[in-house]
Parts: sequence; structure tokens; C-alpha cells
Amino acid sequence: MSKIKVKTTLVELDGDEMTRVMWEMLKKRLILPYLDINLEYYDLGMANRDKTEDKVTYESAYAIKKYGVGVKCATITANKERIIEYKLKHEWPSPNATIRSILDGTVFRSPILVKNLQPGVKAWKKPIHIGRHAYGDVYKNQEIAVPGAGKAELVFTPADGSAPIRKTIHEFNAPGVIQGIHNTDASIKSFAKACFEYAYDQKVALWFSTKDTISKTYDNRFKDIFQAEYDGFWREKFKKAGIEYFYTLIDDVVARIMKTDGGMLWACKNYDGDVMSDMLASACGSLALMTSVLVSPEGHFEYEAAHGTVQRHYYKYLKGEKTSSNPMALIFAWGGAIRKRGEMDGTPDVVAFADKLMKASVSTIENGIMTGDLIRVVDPSPSDRQVTTEEFIDAIGMTLDRMLK
Repeated sequence: MSKIKVKTTLVELDGDEMTRVMWEMLKKRLILPYLDINLEYYDLGMANRDKTEDKVTYESAYAIKKYGVGVKCATITANKERIIEYKLKHEWPSPNATIRSILDGTVFRSPILVKNLQPGVKAWKKPIHIGRHAYGDVYKNQEIAVPGAGKAELVFTPADGSAPIRKTIHEFNAPGVIQGIHNTDASIKSFAKACFEYAYDQKVALWFSTKDTISKTYDNRFKDIFQAEYDGFWREKFKKAGIEYFYTLIDDVVARIMKTDGGMLWACKNYDGDVMSDMLASACGSLALMTSVLVSPEGHFEYEAAHGTVQRHYYKYLKGEKTSSNPMALIFAWGGAIRKRGEMDGTPDVVAFADKLMKASVSTIENGIMTGDLIRVVDPSPSDRQVTTEEFIDAIGMTLDRMLK
């Protein structure tokens, strides 16, 4: 078979541990044999981020801005244990947070549905999409461990020289902790715009939730900006499309979501989206069955795995033991990025290949060939067979071969 030509460069962001191993496996078996593609490669593995003083993370984000589409492997976010393990110079920040900040993007996550795996919530029949605001809040916070008695204040000093605004957070009589978070109107507006555009494109209702009854300034700002975006640009479009937008408290949405049949976009603030997307993934079978795409207001896209680096399996792999790790989210990251590259380039053969790659992956599971995490939760069949990571990728490759021929 002749290779399919991809016109424009795709930015590739490599990662860490077992996902890095699977990344190389699936690229060699499922991507490079079929596509004539130029990949601009950035190694975001922990060792290289440390070696380059984290410059490689910034370079990869700007490359996505240059070429429009990137695909990212899972990466380690450094903590005290990782500093010791990798002998790091610093506790480097999350590469995902850095890239999200540079692209000013919104993260959209949706489950990968397969017929032989029923969601943990029986009412769910259609995908529930989660839009996560990917800027600020606790991910860009400042924290202080309060050593003893004293007054904690929130202070804003205007640049124009006018009097500072001060509010007392708490009068401490003993040790404690304080935290400061922020957001910007510009980022919230970009988030709102991206959510309305995504919901309109997917023709699904948009639900937005915060806790403005408690956070009467911070969370209420999100509520007001979303309402202004809807009233100013989307009300008539949504009406004609037969979809709705509504706002309610996040605890109300949590209660409602358990009784709905799905088929909506649930827009969440940064922390809420982080937690709820993991809940949704687990309820639908596995974090490895969750798509994730970062969308910037400028029309840049970064596709990635929604899960971590599968550390436990990596240590087994280093010992030479067989693993049965699930690469589905990584495959769908590649498939989504290749599909978007084809859409932007106007190359339908590239789009068709991406669709077949993702369909072949789902078909493999539905035909009873799967990794260990899935075989424990699917509706059991006598023909179900647990395979190793390599065997699973190869089974997908054989299905893809048949589809392409």
C-alpha cells in the first residue's frame, strides 16, 4: 500500500514512563507504516525537561501555535518523590498547565464508547462531554503555611497608584494555611466562547455550573460572562439548532447528571473539570477510554491522553515482565490530531484514515480482544481474550489493514 500524504507538519510531544513505551509501539505499528507525515518532535520526558530547564515545554507550545495541531503523550508532573527519583534541579510545573496557559485553551473530554462496556450509570446512553477551563484557579495558586498567630489579608494594589484594596481573610490564633487564586476576564471569555462553539458544532446542550451562591464575586464572574456570551452571540443560533444553554449550581448538575441519558456538554471551572472528567471516565470503564483535546480561541488544537503515565506498569516493564496496558486514549489522541490535520489541510484521505484507525481500535475491543483493565469490566463473553500491550496494538493493526484494503 502506498502511504497517505499529510500536507502539513504535525507537532509531536513525547512523554514519560509506560505511556512513552506505548507511544513508540503504536507510532511504529499504527501511524508510520500508513502515513507520509512530517512530525516536529519535542521530548517532554521528565529527564529532558530538566536538562533544558523546561524550555522544551515552551517550545512545543509555540510549535503548536505555529502549525495548528499537536499530539501529546502523558507526562510526569514533578513532586518531591520525583525530584529524588529523577535527580531534578527543580520541582518543574505541570507541562499540561504550561501549554494550556500559552494556548489559553479549553480542555474538552469525552468517553470512548464500546458496545460491550456499559456505563456504571445505567441511565447514560449518549456521550457526556466535559469542557474544562484550563487556566488559573488552584493550578496557578500561591499558598502559605501559616506558622502561628497573625492576620491573613487579600490585597490588590492598582497600577494607577490609587489606594490598595484590602480584605481580611482570617485572624489566625494558631498555625494554618492560606491560598490565593486568580482568573482573568479574557480567559473566562475565551472559555465561554470555546464551550458555545463546541456545543453548537456537536449539536448538544450546554450546561454550565459554578457555586455562585457561596462565591458571590469569583464564581459569579464566570456566570455573568457566560450569560453575556450566550445573550450576545448564541441565543438565536442555539434556538434554531434545537439545543439549550442553562446555568445552575454545580451540586445541582451533579444530581441531574446521574439521571440524564447524556448527550450534553458540561462546562466546568478548572478544578471541577479535572475531578468530574475522571469520574466520568471511571464510570464509562477506564481513564484509558477518554478523549482529550485542548482548543485555543485562535483555533489551535492539542490532542492528548486523559490519563497519567501508568507508572506501576512501567516498573513491571523495566523488570522485563509482560504488561497489559491500555493504549486507547493514546491512539485516539493520534487519531484526533491526524483527523484535525486532515480537516485543516483539506485532505479527506487523511481524515478517512484517522476515522478508520479509531474505528479499528473500538472494533478490536468489541470483538473480544482487550487489555486487562477492560476485561474486568466488560459484559463477559466466552470469546473474550486478555492480551499484552503489544498484542493489543498488533490486533488493532490487523483490523486496520483489513479496513484499508
